[in-house]
This record gives sequence, C-alpha cells and structure tokens, in this order.
Amino acid sequence: MQFGIFSVGDVGRDPVAGRTPSEAERLKALVAIARKADEVGLDVFAIGEHHNPPFVPSSPTTFLAHVAALTERIILSTSTTLVTTNDPVKLAEDYAMLQHLAEGRVDLMLGRGNTVPVYAWFDQDIRDGVALALEHYNLLHRLWREDVVDWEGRFRSPLQGFTSTPRPLDDVPPFVWHGSIRTPEIAEQAAYYGNGFFANNILAPNFHFKPLVDLYRRRFAHHGHGDPEQAIVGLGGHAFIADSTDQAVRRFRPSFEGSPVYGTSYRLEDFMRGTPMSVGSAQDVIDKTMEFREGFGDYQRQLWNVDAMGLPLEVVLEQVERLGTEVVPVLRREMDAVRAPGVPDGPTHASLRAAKYGDGPARQPTPNANRGDNLTGPTPYQDGGPVEEVAA
Repeated sequence: MQFGIFSVGDVGRDPVAGRTPSEAERLKALVAIARKADEVGLDVFAIGEHHNPPFVPSSPTTFLAHVAALTERIILSTSTTLVTTNDPVKLAEDYAMLQHLAEGRVDLMLGRGNTVPVYAWFDQDIRDGVALALEHYNLLHRLWREDVVDWEGRFRSPLQGFTSTPRPLDDVPPFVWHGSIRTPEIAEQAAYYGNGFFANNILAPNFHFKPLVDLYRRRFAHHGHGDPEQAIVGLGGHAFIADSTDQAVRRFRPSFEGSPVYGTSYRLEDFMRGTPMSVGSAQDVIDKTMEFREGFGDYQRQLWNVDAMGLPLEVVLEQVERLGTEVVPVLRREMDAVRAPGVPDGPTHASLRAAKYGDGPARQPTPNANRGDNLTGPTPYQDGGPVEEVAA
C-alpha cells in the first residue's frame, strides 16, 4: 500500500492572513512540501498540470526533475498529466527522460483535465476529449514498448519508423494510472492494458465512485490480468489533522469557508459527514481511510490533498509531518493486516523490473553509431536486429 500527497498547484488566498502568495512563493512552497513528504517517509508526491492562473504547475516534468534531485526515495507522480492536449510523442520523451533522471522513481496519472478552454489553447476540440484520451494513450503505450513505431491515427500526423528517445529506464516504462471520475471508457482502457485506475475521491458523496471502480475491476479480470480484487486502484482524499476533532474543525473552518469551491456551497460539518473529506484527529483520519478500504475493497494507493484553500506553508508542512508520523504508520499496519491474499502492492520501478527480468540483467538500449546524417537506420539499437548498410 502506497500513501502520499497530491497537489493541483493552485494559488489560494490565506483567509486568515488575507494574503495571496506570488507564483514564485508557491513554487518554492511546493518544493518544500515535496521534500517534507520524502523526509517523513511518505511513498508518493504528485503534482497536477494546469496552464492558467491561479495554478502554477504548467510543466510537471521540469518541476519533478528538480524535486528528484532534492529527494532520496519518494515516488514522483502527476495528478494529472493532460493526455488530451499534450502530444503523446512529447509525453513519451519527457517522462522517459524524467524516469532516467529520477532513477526510476516516476510514474504518472493521465487525465482529460477539467479546464474547458485548455483544449482550444492547444489546438484541440473538447468534443473529442474521450477519443483524444484513448488514442493518445494507445500511441504512448506503444512508443514506450516498441523501438520503432509506424502509426496513423485521427489526431496527429502519422509516424513512420519513429523511435522515442530515450528509451525507458531498463526498458521498463513508467507505470501509468488513468484518472477518471465519470468515464467508463477510461476505466475500460485502464483495465485493457492492466494499468492502474485512480478515482479522485473528493468532490462527491461517500463511495460515489464505487460503480466506476467496480467496472474497472471487472474489466481488469475480463482482460486476463488477474482477479477483480487484484486490480490496481488508487483513491484521492483530503485531510486536515490536529490533536483533536474539535481543534481540527476550529483550525480548518476558516480555510474551508473561505474557499470558493467549498465554503460557499456547503457547511463544513455536512461535508465531513457526507463526503470522504477527513478533518479531525489522527485517529479520525485513520478510521475514515479504513472505511475507504471497506467500501472500495483492497487498494494500492491513497493520496491526500493537504495544501489547498490557501493554507499557509507552515500549516501544510505540519499536515505532511502528521501524516508521515501519526497516520500512515498505523494505516500501513492496519491495511496489511486485513489485506486479502493475492492482492498486490502498488507497482514501483523495482517491482516492474523484477516482473520483466527476474534476477537477470535488464536491457540497456544502446544506439548504433551516428551514420553521419544524425540517424542510425531502421534498427536503431545494437540489440535491435540487423543494421542497415550505408552506402559509401
């Protein structure tokens, strides 16, 4: 079971201090939050992708490469990468590069995004959103697994003899989670490939997303990847922790009620009771997370958002510390104790590498020498088959 935090990188006004940080301050804060998550032993830090204010993470790979250089062990991921408006060729290149630089500590979550204008900004049509997500990932999947790809689709120019470089580390692609809260086609795609399925378990009543998760589990088994209980499921959540329930509610209320997303539409107590939002003592958060397991079944990844609603950095760092020291160690023990036999852990680069090679050496793709024209021929790697003869 993997536990971590995710951020969408929004810049929010602190409702208590009445101040909004600059983009520079927010980016520095996100780096500090990621480093704290690594320091306290969380498993995952994930950052979203947005291309408009008040969000700052327009380039997740640039940000995560910087964080990779400052951290030791934490898995770096996204929440989410926009598979609809990014070119899948560039995604293949960028995330393979990041995977090398982070020495394997990388996976990514794909999503369609929820900002409508972004489609037009990147020369796409929102009416094609689902079709774009499906086609782009189908190509991305091949680009990471085939040295040379011939491809033709609906949404980008054809590829003839194309090689995405660098090849994934150890020739093992980053693990992919498909994030979705409403689209059966995405659950089906995740199941077809045996990838992970992530439901952002926040903005809905308790267990609202269970039918979609159950569909993914059934189709995972249908496509021969294992039993439904062995499907790779992730859940989002929101947590605010204090010494007691009353103290947590008192401290969190100004941020919740000052939020244009939450506070203008809901009472905090109603939202805590009717949705997966966890506000309370460490034990309250543990109990509520265990309820997720009871409702959704055994799952592999739990991510919490702890830095929204304009919470100041020192409070966010306190929340990360409490998750790492008071909540997650208990949840690890309790989740392990009740996990059904045969349910796998969350995939890592090490586990995927072992599944592919066992104890044997991993493939290390080595290009043929430059022919003098910046190309290496139709079989570009030394272990990729006969090399094209070049005329003198």
